[in-house]
Amino acid sequence: MIEMPVIDLEKCNGCELCVSVCHCNALVLVNNVITIIETEECGWCTECEAVCPTGAISCAFEIVIEER
Repeated sequence: MIEMPVIDLEKCNGCELCVSVCHCNALVLVNNVITIIETEECGWCTECEAVCPTGAISCAFEIVIEER
């Protein structure tokens, strides 16, 4: 199984902001709620999680860039 972001359906308001930033087309609006389409193209950019105004999207891990 491919690791994908998780949607909290109770928090999703169907605004589609996450769809607009998803570069791999893994997110679609179905019945006014975001649905994830499993794809190997998802590179965990976490942009969908960052733009979600209700906190309905969570990614399994965070990408941390350390400055040196």
